Amino acid sequence: MNATNAGGVRRRSVEIVVPVYNEAHVLADSIGRLHAHLEESFPFPFRITIADNAGTDATWSVATELTLRLPHVHARRLEEKGRGRALKHVWSRSAADVVASMDVDLSTGLEAFLPLVAPLLSGHSDLAIGSRLHRQAAVVRGAKREFVSRSYNALLKAGLGARFSDAQCGFKAVRTDVFRALAPHIQDTAWFFDTELLVLAQRNRLRIHEVPVDWTDDPDSRVDIVRTAVDDLKGMSRMLRSTLTGRTRVPSVPRRTSTPQVPAARTPSPADVLPAGANTHLEYAS
Repeated sequence: MNATNAGGVRRRSVEIVVPVYNEAHVLADSIGRLHAHLEESFPFPFRITIADNAGTDATWSVATELTLRLPHVHARRLEEKGRGRALKHVWSRSAADVVASMDVDLSTGLEAFLPLVAPLLSGHSDLAIGSRLHRQAAVVRGAKREFVSRSYNALLKAGLGARFSDAQCGFKAVRTDVFRALAPHIQDTAWFFDTELLVLAQRNRLRIHEVPVDWTDDPDSRVDIVRTAVDDLKGMSRMLRSTLTGRTRVPSVPRRTSTPQVPAARTPSPADVLPAGANTHLEYAS
């Protein structure tokens, strides 16, 4: 991912982590679609990492085969379950400038991925989330899941003063240096991981960018709604106690700088003039 632009400046890069548990039946198709989309339309160096967290089916076999067939795909195997554990493991070790995650079912439209990560690559924001509750989002899902999602986010606003709209959408990104500073303070290893990350970010005055998404519910979702809701309530209680005691403040969080993240404008030289029809795209320099 250490590609450089024409001027020899390293281009900013993104690592997309897809956490999976017993997803052999959909993994090849989903990763193939994601890889093709990014190769065709994403203008930055990228890596897709499949994080298999203690699966018991053929997921790891499929993942390793994909790493041999698709040039930007890598795989990690964890021996303990937990979506949050898988993200924390890979994100903390990433060499990319920005780390992201998405669900293996690709419920979120991939057209939203560049708008998700662009503010982080440019230095404008620290975290970014896809929002299914944004007024411009287009969402297809059942009444039960809609009620649970809206109720949970309402509880976050009332109990923790959350200013972000959708904590549970599995479509997120964060600057890698910011995540490394916050990671030691994130305790959850399962589904509350996302909420804990966002609450910590808000408590430390980090900028959270929201993107309205097109989202279609996966009828084969493995999420246990009742158990997840109970765990979320326990996590909210813990975060409230941490807030009241000041344990959510992280003094080492990197701050955005006022320095532009792209080179200053200059007068173009004859060598900069491209022939008609040349293929160009925007690049952000580090």
